[in-house]
Amino acid sequence: MCDQTFLANVFGSCDKCFKQRALRPVFKKSQQLSYCSTCAEIMATEALHENETLASLKSEAESLKGKLEEERAKLHDVELHQVAERVEALGQFVMKTRRTLKGHGNKVLCMDWCKDKRRIVSSSQDGKVIVWDSFTTNKEHAVTMPCTWVMACAYAPSGCAIACGGLDNKCSVYPLTFDKNENMAAKKKSVAMHTNYLSACSFTNSDMQILTASGDGTCALWDVESGQLLQSFHGHGADVLCLDLAPSETGNTFVSGGCDKKAMVWDMRSGQCVQAFETHESDINSVRYYPSGDAFASGSDDATCRLYDLRADREVAIYSKESIIFGASSVDFSLSGRLLFAGYNDYTINVWDVLKGSRVSILFGHENRVSTLRVSPDGTAFCSGSWDHTLRVWA
Repeated sequence: MCDQTFLANVFGSCDKCFKQRALRPVFKKSQQLSYCSTCAEIMATEALHENETLASLKSEAESLKGKLEEERAKLHDVELHQVAERVEALGQFVMKTRRTLKGHGNKVLCMDWCKDKRRIVSSSQDGKVIVWDSFTTNKEHAVTMPCTWVMACAYAPSGCAIACGGLDNKCSVYPLTFDKNENMAAKKKSVAMHTNYLSACSFTNSDMQILTASGDGTCALWDVESGQLLQSFHGHGADVLCLDLAPSETGNTFVSGGCDKKAMVWDMRSGQCVQAFETHESDINSVRYYPSGDAFASGSDDATCRLYDLRADREVAIYSKESIIFGASSVDFSLSGRLLFAGYNDYTINVWDVLKGSRVSILFGHENRVSTLRVSPDGTAFCSGSWDHTLRVWA
C-alpha cells in the first residue's frame, strides 16, 4: 500500500569504489555487498560473453517469457466461473460485528490469531503491540515497541510467544507469561535484522523458525533461538509487503507479494523462486493460501483480488466490480475455501464467492480503511483491523 511504503536509502562507502553514495545490496557468490548503482551496473556487465549486451539479453529473456505465456495459454481451456455454473449458489447469510476491541491510540496495521482460537495479537502505528482475549475483549498483554509503525505481528504456534517489528528494521520475539508483574520488554529477543522496514512476519510450523518480509526487497528465514539467518530469498524488484506460509504440515513453500506487482512462490529449502505471477496492475498488499494449499489469493491497490492456481500455473479468477475503485489491503479464505473475505481502503469488507466470482455480501462498520483481516483457526469468525484504531470480530 503506497501510504505504508517507506523508502530508506542507505548512504555510505561503496564496497567497490569506496565513494560515499546511495547504496544498494548486491549478492556475489551468496555474499552480500553494498554497491553504488554505477558499480552495480558495471558488475552486471562483467560476466557477459563476447558479442553479448544487456539489451540483447533482455530481449532474449522477453522472448522466452513470451514462449512461456504461449505454453500457458494452450492449457487455458475453460474459466473457473464457467465450471462453477453447475454449483449451487450460496444462500443468504448474515455476519455482524460481535466484538469491538478498543485500546490502540492510532492506526491498527496488523493482527494474528492464536491457535487457541481465542486470543489475538495486534500491532499499531502508536508503537503498541496488544494481546487480546477476543471473547471478553480484555487486554492480556501490552508491549511498547521502540519505534512507531509496528507493521507486522504474529502469534507463535504454541501460543507462548509473539513476534513483531516495523520501522526498526527488526523482528523481535516476546515470550508470553501469566505473571502480571513481569517486564516483557526485558525478555525481548531480536531475531531478524533487515536493511529496511519489516513488512510481514510469520512463524513456520514451530516456534523455532520465523519468516520475515521487508522493504529491502527480500524475505528471510531465521532461527529464533540463535538469531541466525537460515535462508534468504531474493527476486522481488521492490519492497516485499506480504507473505503467507503453505498450509500443509510439511509446508516447505511460501508465497510473497510486493510493490513490483509480483506474487512469488518460494521453496524454503533451496531459497529459489519456483513460480511467479505478474498480472496485477499495482502493489500487492496481501497474499493468502487456499486451505488445500493448491492455490492462493492476492489483494492489490489495483482494486482487485485474484486467485492463482499453482497446478495450472496461472491466474484463474479476478474478483472485482466497476463500483470498487479502492485498493484491497487484506484477504483471507473461509475454512472451506468457498468464501474470500477482502478488506478495502473504502472502509468496507467484501465477501466473494470464490467459485462463481460474484460478491455475496458487503460488511460495513469500520470508520477508516481496513488494513488487516484474518479468519480464526476454527473458521467460526474473522477479525479485521482498521485505521479507525479498532479491531472488530465478525461472525
